[in-house]
Amino acid sequence: MSIDWPQICSFPPVFRADARVLILGSMPGEASLAAAQYYAHPRNAFWPIMGALFGAGAELPYAQRLARLNAAGVALWDVIARCRRPGSLDSAIARDSVEPNDFAALFAACPRISHVFFNGTTAETAFRRHVRLPADFRSLSFARLPSTSPAHAARDLAAKLAAWQAVPAALGEDRDALRALAAAA
Repeated sequence: MSIDWPQICSFPPVFRADARVLILGSMPGEASLAAAQYYAHPRNAFWPIMGALFGAGAELPYAQRLARLNAAGVALWDVIARCRRPGSLDSAIARDSVEPNDFAALFAACPRISHVFFNGTTAETAFRRHVRLPADFRSLSFARLPSTSPAHAARDLAAKLAAWQAVPAALGEDRDALRALAAAA
């Protein structure tokens, strides 16, 4: 059966070569694609969480939020480069249409990345199903965090924020120091 849904494409990665942590989503939703910004849906908890962790909250202009994350050592990307999906729900992604991003190239450009955090189950599942890294590839730590999507209402913002504390912990610095570093960016 042929699916005539339009093909959608994710954004380029946001990183600096000195990144130490990578946060991976699955594929931007319709609001994000329309705004050309990661996590643009107003009810998505990603930017409120990044505000609490790194001073990169939604009240800042988008470019400044990205700069603060990069200054803290955090890179952003999505697992899926292209797919077919009606609407915004991850559950609607046509599995046979998924093309993953080039992670070998990103990890080569960012050799200090040691931790990869998945923003929800779909990002983790897509990565494990579609991404193949060379057998001799360096050791990375992988962890799934609760999705920040408004569709994932099983946890409130406080519970999500508590789980996402793993990101600054992986950077090996305290949150106040990271916020000060990011604020200087």
